[in-house]
Amino acid sequence: MTHAEKMASFISRAGCTDLSDSARLQLKIRVLDALGCAIGALGGTVTQSILAQIEEFGGAGLCTIIGGGRTAPDRAAFYNSALVRYLDFNDSYLAKHETCHPSDNLGAVLAACEYAGVPGRDFMTALAVAYQVQCRLSDVAPVRNKGFDHTTQGSYAVAAGVSKALGLDAQRTAHALAISGTAFNALRVTRTGSLSNWKGLAYPNTAFGCTHAAFLAMRGITGPLEVFEGNKGFMDAIAGRFEIDWSQEDLERVTQTILKRYNAEIHSQSALEGILDLKREHGLTAPEIEQIDLEIFDVAFHIIGGGEEGEKRTVQTKEAADHSLPYLLAVALLDDDVTPAQYAPERIRRADVQALLQKVRVQPVKEFSDRFPGEMACRLTVQLKGGRTVSIEKRDYEGFVTRPMRWETVVRKFQRLSEPHTTASLRERIVDTVANLETVQISQLTNLLQDVAVTPEVMSGQGAPQYGGT
Repeated sequence: MTHAEKMASFISRAGCTDLSDSARLQLKIRVLDALGCAIGALGGTVTQSILAQIEEFGGAGLCTIIGGGRTAPDRAAFYNSALVRYLDFNDSYLAKHETCHPSDNLGAVLAACEYAGVPGRDFMTALAVAYQVQCRLSDVAPVRNKGFDHTTQGSYAVAAGVSKALGLDAQRTAHALAISGTAFNALRVTRTGSLSNWKGLAYPNTAFGCTHAAFLAMRGITGPLEVFEGNKGFMDAIAGRFEIDWSQEDLERVTQTILKRYNAEIHSQSALEGILDLKREHGLTAPEIEQIDLEIFDVAFHIIGGGEEGEKRTVQTKEAADHSLPYLLAVALLDDDVTPAQYAPERIRRADVQALLQKVRVQPVKEFSDRFPGEMACRLTVQLKGGRTVSIEKRDYEGFVTRPMRWETVVRKFQRLSEPHTTASLRERIVDTVANLETVQISQLTNLLQDVAVTPEVMSGQGAPQYGGT
């Protein structure tokens, strides 16, 4: 059997009973977290442009659009995935040489499950399958250092989750994997240098294409089954040789994913908690600060600290801001938090944050790099006028695997993000439905998501979120 066929056998045999109690809870937490991100992203300029394209091009109204309306499954996958992604506030998975965001798969899996009319427990299984595939490929087949994007492994995850949702047999699932893996090997340039809207749309595009591919496989279209080990395949051309024994895989990787406490790139979270801890303990104010020195693990330095993916002190857009440790530390210290409000264009351009971010210096530390991804270690030292210094060292943050967020905390995050677009009653019903996914039909959840509204204030640009995904 080829690697794709072995993976397909794993996908085909996976069942809801394979999820431990812990995995079930963590999966529900991530579903609610992702839905909060999606609802909070309604009405933004970029997502409105995507919605306009979907409405103009049409498509059979088979699946729900969050916020109202219906369209074809692949287009629902694209739009709903864009909503989940674009606030850059959803979950992450840290492998040693790769970072991904497994809830990026939710839009595609939700659309496929609604199309298939499955119960909530099957939705949970399909989403857990997508998490497992993406995380395990990130573990053993990283592509970032080869110049490819993490959405490359995501193509297999989307195909896996959608195939499971559609109830495809192992043969058709293998072909869905083969088509998707061949077609969606994305370039890392999306996240280097001057950042664009595509940073938040690359995975939604993968969701769109791989949902389409799975439906083609459902109809009997075949793909190159040696997509992994074949001549010029994924191993040969990109990742190198690796092994996963899919006969021994479970559905537990979701328990190793992490949530964001702050609306910022994942590798910044411990540093942001640290700067806010320092401010609370010492009463720091911007005028007294001479310099902020951040020592951190090398992955954070290279992606958001001014390392190999570009300098991070020229910050004029949301896309640049949420990938800049200097901006994030500066705005957190000034505003006491990092939420969607910290990415409004007028906030980014304001003189106070632009001046303070120039005082931030970021350096990688081998000790911290060696401890990653088991820790997100960093050390902050703030030099104050008069020669005084204060410092703090962090190993993790609230939301990391060592300090996981509780259900109640994520409910509060969901409430905060979704409040502009929902009534209190609707929010309560969505929370209750997610909490009881095993006992409901997935249509009960999608019906509620249709009732979410984009308010006139948001549509007119008053209070509209400003965003760009990771």
